Amino acid sequence: MKALILAGGRGTRLKPLTNTLAKQLIPVANKPIIHYVMEQVSGAGIKEAGVIISPETGELIHKTLGDGSSWNIRITYILQPEPLGLAHAVKTAREYLGDSDFLMFLGDNLIQGKIAGLIEEFKSHSPAALILLKEVLDPTRFGVAVLDSVGNVINLEEKPRHPKSNLALVGVYLFTPEIHTSIDRIKPSHRNELEITDAIQDLLNRGKLVRSHILTGWWLDTGKKDDLLEANRVVLDSLLQRDIKGQLDSRSEIAGRVEIRAGTRVESSIIRGPVSIAENCYIKDSYIGPFTSIAENTTVEQSSIEHSVVLENCLIRQIERLADCVIGRNSSVRKKENHYTASRLFIGDDSILEL
Repeated sequence: MKALILAGGRGTRLKPLTNTLAKQLIPVANKPIIHYVMEQVSGAGIKEAGVIISPETGELIHKTLGDGSSWNIRITYILQPEPLGLAHAVKTAREYLGDSDFLMFLGDNLIQGKIAGLIEEFKSHSPAALILLKEVLDPTRFGVAVLDSVGNVINLEEKPRHPKSNLALVGVYLFTPEIHTSIDRIKPSHRNELEITDAIQDLLNRGKLVRSHILTGWWLDTGKKDDLLEANRVVLDSLLQRDIKGQLDSRSEIAGRVEIRAGTRVESSIIRGPVSIAENCYIKDSYIGPFTSIAENTTVEQSSIEHSVVLENCLIRQIERLADCVIGRNSSVRKKENHYTASRLFIGDDSILEL
């Protein structure tokens, strides 16, 4: 079995951050989102993966993942010139996939637990497809599945106005080569995209078996700012372990599950976990509150920050309170004059803010 990891697209809902950074490379708990996907694929025992990339961000994805040897996976990069839908991505990878069964995983999705059991279920039931589903509060935002009494899929709709169930497609699929025939049979949707839901519905129309598996753990779609902050919160809360490798002076206080990586210095500061601070940061006279991740080579002085994601090479100085922020790479946020209200920011790379 091969894997197909989708790391193309333009990330329009995360602009301006994605003007200069692939959305799959945005860090959650100081690790690029796509690294979690690679760990899932590797943990399932898959040794070959095709990675769909776009012209705009493909080089960044390639630089981050390399040849895949860090996960014991052999990567083949596949260029999708235009983001014309998930089924179009499969069509683009047709030559690479050949006649193999394959796992398709969206590169900006995070799920709790391992997918090895999903693959075993696929092998034991031998369906044409198996899709991962999750109960959601607002199914109108997603592809939605309707099941029969034994968990077989009987109908699919893409972002329906009047959903027939609350079971959303998570973005993890297992397919046999039958899906290629169905993709060849469908037409672009009103969004001018080849929808994978339409292709799976064609499998059903042709009498093919489509199984489902309902995810009981969390599923985190990181497509928007608030989703990204929630993903950072959940991963820090669920997976972070206390690990202090940096230097702390005697005037600093650390409480809870805090990760401070090598090369980071903390002086006269309070850090309350869960918090992840990456390599070579400098934290002085500051408060770092829960659910915050700070990427490498960042300086925080005389400031307070919580429930935020700060990317690498940033400067935060003399800011009374930052909360619910996403701050892009190489950005500077510093005080201009007295200003004591909370600030909620979402700024792209290479920015300078004076508050």
